[in-house]
Amino acid sequence: MDKVFIKGLEIFAYHGVNPEEKRDGQPFVLDITLAADLARARQSDDLGDTVNYAGVRKTVQRAFTQAKYDLIERAAQVVCEAVLGEFPQVEAVTLRLKKPQAPMNAVFDYAGVEITLKREEWERGALA
Repeated sequence: MDKVFIKGLEIFAYHGVNPEEKRDGQPFVLDITLAADLARARQSDDLGDTVNYAGVRKTVQRAFTQAKYDLIERAAQVVCEAVLGEFPQVEAVTLRLKKPQAPMNAVFDYAGVEITLKREEWERGALA
């Protein structure tokens, strides 16, 4: 399976369990890996035959900022579901969601989660 990447996408949002996180917001960094069959695009050189990463970026930003979540796990799930819903050629989405300003009294690069949602799992869940 081929892959399309978007690494280091910065989005300001209002996720977290603390009231100030939902009030003041903070930056998040997303690394997105999309698994898809790109064989046709490799031959055709046609944007319509691939996963348009500019379109994915718009979908991700909309999904990530449309609501305020307590848990970044939930925010990540919503993003992955939106990508699978809008890009039928994507077979799986892996999202590493980084929270570099997580409220911890420590020196660290970021806290975060990484989830992978496969189309077959998502479709089963949507049908349940």
